[in-house]
Amino acid sequence: MAEHDLRSNFVFAPPEDDPAAWQASAETFRDALERAFPDAFLEANTSTLRDVPVLDFEIEVAPDVFVTGTAAMPAPDYAHVSIIDVTAHAAALFAQWLRDTYVPSPASVRFLSSFVMENGNEAPWPLPATGDATEIEAVLRRHLAAAGAE
Repeated sequence: MAEHDLRSNFVFAPPEDDPAAWQASAETFRDALERAFPDAFLEANTSTLRDVPVLDFEIEVAPDVFVTGTAAMPAPDYAHVSIIDVTAHAAALFAQWLRDTYVPSPASVRFLSSFVMENGNEAPWPLPATGDATEIEAVLRRHLAAAGAE
């Protein structure tokens, strides 16, 4: 499979040493998605894993580039957003929006992919605090490539 076709799930979360850094809630995340993506599909549900409220969403981050995910933000000290079965390109577009529009500090986002976790590495990487989606995509690709190097 070509590198640009590799698909994975990505999880974005606040720093481990400051889990309340995002000051997140399902309501503020829903509002941010609605403002940025007026045609978003949004549905409140309950996580079967943790029995907490979650927000499922599908958004178009660029023309014909869709991202499906789930946000779990039941308490200020617990937040994460998962996006499902995306390329590094689509994940980078979403990550840039999350970093630049939703979280209060651009240095407060870390990420991990299911592809890397399946290969035995569960250490999150910091999302770059600056740069555009192309630069974020390069970091996500390095992250995915790191799994193959182990």
